[in-house]
Amino acid sequence: MKKFKISILTAIAITGLVFTGCSNDDDAPAPVNEEEVITTLTVTLTPTTGGGSVVTLQSRDLDGDGPDAPVITNGTLAANTTYTGTVVFLNETETPAENITTEVEEEDDEHQLFFTTGGGLNVTTDNFNLDGNGNILGTTFNVTTGAASSGSYTVTLRHEPTKPNTGLADAGGETDIEATFQVTVQ
Repeated sequence: MKKFKISILTAIAITGLVFTGCSNDDDAPAPVNEEEVITTLTVTLTPTTGGGSVVTLQSRDLDGDGPDAPVITNGTLAANTTYTGTVVFLNETETPAENITTEVEEEDDEHQLFFTTGGGLNVTTDNFNLDGNGNILGTTFNVTTGAASSGSYTVTLRHEPTKPNTGLADAGGETDIEATFQVTVQ
């Protein structure tokens, strides 16, 4: 009788170990894709029609969420001019600085840039480059100015937005970086 009790207890213990020792892959944590550090966003606008000179808008925040505000370089555009635009993202906490634009373009289906004007600024942004699925990426684009005006020009990089979308309001996803520039058209 004693032998029988030990055998049953041993069988129960082994069965318990087998069931608790096996893992379910569905419960395994998803691999973490760490977000890149972006300290610097640079928009370069090169005139293609109408005159004017190259304009560089830049937001540089070397301490990230630290106490120092980003250093913003605003710009002046020529009226009635079309510009070809490019955006570059850098991580300047590394030496040499890491070009994050490369990763954004490699993961183009997971990113989208949005350009928002405010305060009566008379510019339109269009002709964006596309991702591999034919949706907007926006690392290259055109800016066309109208008559003299001034206002804000906000550039937002979203990670994992819903694509296609009708704009920033319904894009979802997370903002990787956003910078607002004061722009004058004259």
